[in-house]
Amino acid sequence: MVSVQQWTGREASALRAALRMSTRAFAEHLGVALRTVAKWESLGVDTQPRPDTQAILDTALARADAAAHTRFEGVLFPEWNSEGSADYETWTEDIERAVVCVSRQDFPFASTLLNRWLGSHDPHRLDHKGLYLYGRSLVLLGDLQRDQGAILGPLSALHSYRTARGMFSELDIPRRVAQIELSLAVVQEMSGRLEASARQYELLAADERLSLRDRARAQLWVGTALSKEGNNEYATNVMTAATYAFEDLGEPEDWSVAHQKLALAHRGAGDLKQALQYIDIARTTGTVDSPMQRVRLDTAYGHILLSDTATRNDGLSVLEQAAQVARQFGLSHQLRSIEGIRSDQQG
Repeated sequence: MVSVQQWTGREASALRAALRMSTRAFAEHLGVALRTVAKWESLGVDTQPRPDTQAILDTALARADAAAHTRFEGVLFPEWNSEGSADYETWTEDIERAVVCVSRQDFPFASTLLNRWLGSHDPHRLDHKGLYLYGRSLVLLGDLQRDQGAILGPLSALHSYRTARGMFSELDIPRRVAQIELSLAVVQEMSGRLEASARQYELLAADERLSLRDRARAQLWVGTALSKEGNNEYATNVMTAATYAFEDLGEPEDWSVAHQKLALAHRGAGDLKQALQYIDIARTTGTVDSPMQRVRLDTAYGHILLSDTATRNDGLSVLEQAAQVARQFGLSHQLRSIEGIRSDQQG
């Protein structure tokens, strides 16, 4: 999706048109005064919403469906809909299908959808719209490679993300660049560079290029990296702050994941009672719509159970179930994590 670095009346009016709302309905949708929307419509680029309203508009855009995003792009960038519009429309549809496939860990079909475009276009010969779609496709390919555990090398998430970052830098879309930098920090963490990833997460947690949700996620991941290094006390404080942020933002899925991370931090600190309380909250409130979500939650639960001799066999059973799902869907990084937990326990 197109992100907006600085909202003016022009972008706000384009969002209203993309959502196909009247000025009154749009004002109610955002929770702002009708006269505010009327001001945006009349003054356009000559007026800028207040910072808190900028955040509201960010959220409204992020929660809009794919069709509304396409209309938003069309209103803001009519030149994108001239040459090659039919081709770009099909490419956009394939990207949206690939997003769903990656979220469900259907990697073969997602790879087919993305590579049909990445393999047939030279990015140096594309216009801005084409370069934007190429960059989006590369980011999704990076997500796919990351989830499969291919994080380093020429055919890896690291390579895809870095190439995409260069494209969005050229297009001057700062929020996209910052989002990719967040993904690159995740790759650092996955490759074992915990201190470096924690420093990068800390920087991004205060980066105004990112949405409030992405900044809260960066804050949570500071704690994840620190917990893996054994700094569980500080990690717990950081994660707790991120949990409150997710609650304030109304992000229940992230809130649940934060409890899962807190559970592991308490396990690392040797507080199994607290660990079980937090993992129970995560298992009760978390969604397991995708194999990845199920494997992560079961791995955390099994790890905690394995830490107590009284529940060791239950932990091994839960981990084996998680390993079976990880093998079935090609989640190599998760499978290595499970094997590492088992190995540590045997040691």
